[in-house]
Amino acid sequence: MTVTIQFLGGAGTVTGSKFLLRHGGQQLLVDCGLFQGYKALRLRNRAPLPIIPSQLGAVVLTHAHLDHSGYLPLLVREGYRGKIWCTQATRDLCDILLPDSAHLQEEDAAYANRHGFSRHSPALPLYTVADAQHALRQFRAQPVYQPFEPLRGWRVQFFGAGHILGAAQVLIEVAGRRILFSGDLGRADDALMLPPDPPPQADAVVVESTYGNRCHPDLHLIEELAPLLARVAARGGTAVVPVFAVGRAQALLHAIAQLKRQHRLPSALPVFLDSPMAIHATALLQQHLGEHRLSGHEVQQMTRTVHAALTPDDSKAIARHHGPKIILAGSGMATGGRVLHHLKLYLGDHRHMVLLTGYQAPGTRGDALQRGAASVRIHGEDWPVRCEVAQLLSASAHADANGLLAWLRAIPGQPHRTFVVHGEPDAADALRCRIERELHRTALVPEHGAVWEV
Repeated sequence: MTVTIQFLGGAGTVTGSKFLLRHGGQQLLVDCGLFQGYKALRLRNRAPLPIIPSQLGAVVLTHAHLDHSGYLPLLVREGYRGKIWCTQATRDLCDILLPDSAHLQEEDAAYANRHGFSRHSPALPLYTVADAQHALRQFRAQPVYQPFEPLRGWRVQFFGAGHILGAAQVLIEVAGRRILFSGDLGRADDALMLPPDPPPQADAVVVESTYGNRCHPDLHLIEELAPLLARVAARGGTAVVPVFAVGRAQALLHAIAQLKRQHRLPSALPVFLDSPMAIHATALLQQHLGEHRLSGHEVQQMTRTVHAALTPDDSKAIARHHGPKIILAGSGMATGGRVLHHLKLYLGDHRHMVLLTGYQAPGTRGDALQRGAASVRIHGEDWPVRCEVAQLLSASAHADANGLLAWLRAIPGQPHRTFVVHGEPDAADALRCRIERELHRTALVPEHGAVWEV
């Protein structure tokens, strides 16, 4: 019997990762993420999946980021009753991310209803906190490297992927085939996370291509960050930094702490972390020592001088703090959350800065700012952009094209191995071309919904 993979997300776009494997009447889903970016993509989150959730046998997660895990509350609400397999750190992060994602959706829906800017009456969240909590009951953590059977006859093993806490490469063995999913691979030289593990042997490799058409600059994060923050602080401005709550927020906090210790930033420069998700995720670093590069002392140092804004009132109080400051707030692509309120306050003044810290999916506000938009639409209004907009090119937690090629080259095994590249079309096609040119192997770039036989 054959094994097939259907690309229900993460194809034609970098978000919404969902890869459905079928064999012998059984179905297993690798990742279950939310679509982000253009409205047409976001609307897919509200469209029914082309599968019956109750007939799905198992879900396996590569990592906790919402574009890989954020659809789970809907899947469970719609009838999925099986287990959700992941590493322990991914389980701990999803404990934070999924309820917080639901809470933000509830807040945004309530705000839209109060101010009447939604086209729907009433505006409804995609899912609720109760939905998220229900989904979390079905999680099962597995140690890295230890094989397990999520379904009879299906053998799965996790390998470290770098990127964020708990992120894993996923090797699936079924019907005599070895299928390797890269998940989101981290950088070998990341300041926070350990490098990805050497990949195992595989017959077929499904690899992400977030930075498949780019190479990271030969520049350390603190060297790029220092002049930007010093510049905005010198003119008495505020740096608004949209951050991904897991990974990017912690890397920036660590870099800022280093700059203060080196006296390259004023030690009294206030730093606000305005994301409950990021606050709780930062605390997890202490619980997972050895799974990242920082010591317990370094984790304490980076959190000691940060003002944590847990509640909405804490967030509102930041605006009353006059003078230079740094605000790290979710979300990383400015698609929602508390950063929107800070953008409304600071976009219109040349003294301030919006500092983008990583990949900005097409159609997001972060992408519009990156492209030099004169205004951005927030909560139904157009807000002019007069502040400085800068981008940290060295902040990415993803492997670049060279890193992805090096990882692919390291996979041992048969020469007939097949590569499948997924993600944004430009990045995926660029990586496909390099695979064919440098590895002399054919690579496939699937469209959304495509079915491929392994």
